[in-house]
Parts: sequence; C-alpha cells; structure tokens
Amino acid sequence: MSGLGELYQEVILEHNRSPRNYRRMDATDRHAEGRNPLCGDQLTVWVKLDGDVVSDVSFEGSGCAISKSSASLMTTAVKGKTRAEVLRLFERFQELVTGRLAPDGARESLGRLAVFSGISEFPVRVKCATLSWHALRAALAGTEAVSTE
Repeated sequence: MSGLGELYQEVILEHNRSPRNYRRMDATDRHAEGRNPLCGDQLTVWVKLDGDVVSDVSFEGSGCAISKSSASLMTTAVKGKTRAEVLRLFERFQELVTGRLAPDGARESLGRLAVFSGISEFPVRVKCATLSWHALRAALAGTEAVSTE
C-alpha cells in the first residue's frame, strides 16, 4: 500500500473510532433515516438550518468503518455551507466514490473527503460510503427515510 493509501486508511479508521458529530440532536429542522439492508448499516442524520445554511448537523447509527467514517467526515464538511453547496459536494463525492472523479481532482475539490478515493475499486462499498450522504440529501429535501437498496 502506498504512503497516501495508508494515510487515507488511518483517517478512515480514526473517524470510525472517534466519529465527529456523533449525537442525537433535538429541536432540529430536518432529519432522515438511512439504511442499507444488504450490509446492515443504518443511521439517522439531523440537520439544523439557519435560513439556507447548515448551522449544525449530526448523526447516530451503526455500521461498518466506511459508513461511520463517511458520516463523520460529511458532518464536518457540510457545516456552514448552503444547501446548494451541500448538494454540489454530494455530487462531487458521488463522482469520487464511483470512479468518475480522478483522485487528484478530489484532493483539490473535496479536501479530507478525498480519503474515500479508493472506494471505487470496491463497488459493494460505495453504498456504505454514500449512505449518510443520501440521508443528508433526503433530510434537506424534507424526506424522512432513504434506502440504498
């Protein structure tokens, strides 16, 4: 494994061990539940909005290291962004994990989320990495449930 690959793996494992924004949030504007019945990952994402800006976001749930670390990194990446910016970030992340965005371009446009660049080599893990993102998008749209089945 390359030095960069090892660094990426360590970031994913660290966010799995100590996920950021892992808590239930009361009095939120939106929330959505996501589940992946194929592997058992399930989570809830809560969002507080200040106008059109995500002022706070959190998640709780259970799942594999990729699912949990993706949710953790997602929550840190979207705080302070507008809905439109979050949706653009969602699209870029989707492109990354499905192999439509070159890893070099990912580091520039996605920052720390680029750690998921290797996921495209394991198509079955794409749903793990994107579950929280789909739940966030559903929450912003006012839909309370999403499945990656």
